[in-house]
Amino acid sequence: MVAVGYTLMSEQTAPKQLVDYAVRSEHAGFDHAVVSDHYYPWLESQGHSPYAWSVLGAIAHATQRIDLMSFVTCPIRRYHPAVVAQKAATVGVLSDGRFTLGLGAGENLNEHVVGAWPHVRQRHEMFEEALQIIPPLLDGETLSYSGEYYDVPEAYLWDRPADRVPIAVAASGPASCELAGSYADGLIATEPDPEVIALFDDAGGAGKPRYGQVAICYGPDEEECRRIVHDQFRWFGLGWKVNADLPGPESFESATRFVREEDVASSIPCGPDLERHVTAFKRFVDAGFTHVAVVQVGGASQPMFLDWAERELVPRLREL
Repeated sequence: MVAVGYTLMSEQTAPKQLVDYAVRSEHAGFDHAVVSDHYYPWLESQGHSPYAWSVLGAIAHATQRIDLMSFVTCPIRRYHPAVVAQKAATVGVLSDGRFTLGLGAGENLNEHVVGAWPHVRQRHEMFEEALQIIPPLLDGETLSYSGEYYDVPEAYLWDRPADRVPIAVAASGPASCELAGSYADGLIATEPDPEVIALFDDAGGAGKPRYGQVAICYGPDEEECRRIVHDQFRWFGLGWKVNADLPGPESFESATRFVREEDVASSIPCGPDLERHVTAFKRFVDAGFTHVAVVQVGGASQPMFLDWAERELVPRLREL
């Protein structure tokens, strides 16, 4: 049975509300909650972007059962890899072992705040070095490391959970799947692409968890849902090659100014029809994902969504 997840989207929700929604999602029956780690929202209309790791600490304390995950943290610019390992271990302790560290190569949107955004080839080299630093620290080793991009003269994590924090890596093609298969305990992908699953399996990922994410917009008025999706999620269709390099919300505004409401609504189910949302979720299940987190687009609609999810959506998804 696939694990049903809920997305705590920091770009559209204030920090206290994120903690509240995490607690409510646990009560609603979700198996896991994933938290985005941003410095900026994609679009100004989303309006938020708190520090994800403070939010994760609060959620770890406020919840009892639900698994938690960063979705995803970039360990190459804003955060040094050794510090990412420390943060992950601490949340692992606070959550009593319910935390998975989700990692990815990042976006200019969030990382340029500390300096220039590297070329894609350099980013991938930096990311691989980060993946050589973080696992040994989470394993309890005293690490000394000297690479092209990072130096760790000596580091040791004094507080770690009883079981090592697992790592999942975001991937979309052969090179990133090779990294995920080599270094990670799981795969992250945002498209229901069975080819990515196959590449991950071939690289050493067979039998490991595969985490996906599907965007929907539930609400009683389909037209209003379509408006919300266009207002807050029209960046989604640009693709990660574009999303990774645009520097700020104003760039995403410019890049999406000709995206129509119907363009966005054609790929994100909108409105009250349960089966349309189930169908979108099922694409990931059919592609081979073991964990799928739902994004409810629109910050203000989360309480209504969570009530509906408890009554209708989660029980229906458990039937898949």
